Amino acid sequence: MNNEQQPNTSATGEYNEYETFAFHPYNVLLILVLFGIAALFLAFSASFIYSRIQNGLPPIKLPLLFFINTVILLGTSATMVWAKKSYKADDTKAYQNALKATIALSIIFMIAQFFAWKQLIDQEIYINSDNSAGYLYLISGMHFLHVIAGLPFLGAFLWVAQKRMKEPVSVLVYFSDPEKRLKLRLLTIYWHFLDALWIYLILFFWINSLLS
Repeated sequence: MNNEQQPNTSATGEYNEYETFAFHPYNVLLILVLFGIAALFLAFSASFIYSRIQNGLPPIKLPLLFFINTVILLGTSATMVWAKKSYKADDTKAYQNALKATIALSIIFMIAQFFAWKQLIDQEIYINSDNSAGYLYLISGMHFLHVIAGLPFLGAFLWVAQKRMKEPVSVLVYFSDPEKRLKLRLLTIYWHFLDALWIYLILFFWINSLLS
């Protein structure tokens, strides 16, 4: 008989709901949220294409800051991976620094995005210029709001970590909490999803800008 511990089970052989994406409510909720967000942006993308074809609208050239923001968001994915690895390694200082770095990069992204929209305005491309411009502002704005939605969760993780990681015993309790490990994993997945979504949007608008 194979005595190797099976996946999603504890050391005692009991089923561990925190180690699977199949049944835990947090897992199900995240999957539903991501499917909903993906469907929303696909619908906006289809509407953008339909509107542009129907009205024969000219292409919109994306400002350089849209592409620079892609690098910034990829940085947030890297820092979330850093946070996850630090959590597994019980590295208190690195874990907190990774969360701080993710928050800082997210704020930099949002500031840069305001300047990116300003560059559009400087090109006299306004939200009410035409349907293409309206969808560009709407889609990038919706992504911006989803980044904002993730920041309170990052802040909560950092606040709890700083509050509880003061003594060896409290640190041990924090790092051994399976629910916190699960929530960190889900937040990391959410951040990766936002990065992948932004890359999709940049490619989508860039390809559209090449089509006359």
